[in-house]
Amino acid sequence: MTFTDLGPVTALTALFVVLCIGWLPTELWRMLAVLAARGLDENSEILVWVRLVASALLAAVVAKIILAPTGAIAAIPLWGRIGGVLLGLLTLRYTRKSIVVAVLTGETVLLLAGTFGR
Repeated sequence: MTFTDLGPVTALTALFVVLCIGWLPTELWRMLAVLAARGLDENSEILVWVRLVASALLAAVVAKIILAPTGAIAAIPLWGRIGGVLLGLLTLRYTRKSIVVAVLTGETVLLLAGTFGR
């Protein structure tokens, strides 16, 4: 069964629930954070700490995806997952920090490893 098989009223209800439970609370906290951080210095200790924690969480998620993948990415060999991250980071370094190009490079490596790496 897909989302569109639910019918128009049920599909709209499901969309409403997703917006109210998933999107709205996240946006509320983001707006409150923007208001709270408005008067803080960008180099203050609290904001440096927040950036460090955010970076650590992101690194942990990437490490989990590489070392203990689930779902479709588990079919990609370990060398392909590591290579995708490394080439993405190298691309980010040498393309004047173009995130779009770096992500596309990493995705291309993952797709090639998943297709030809078996």
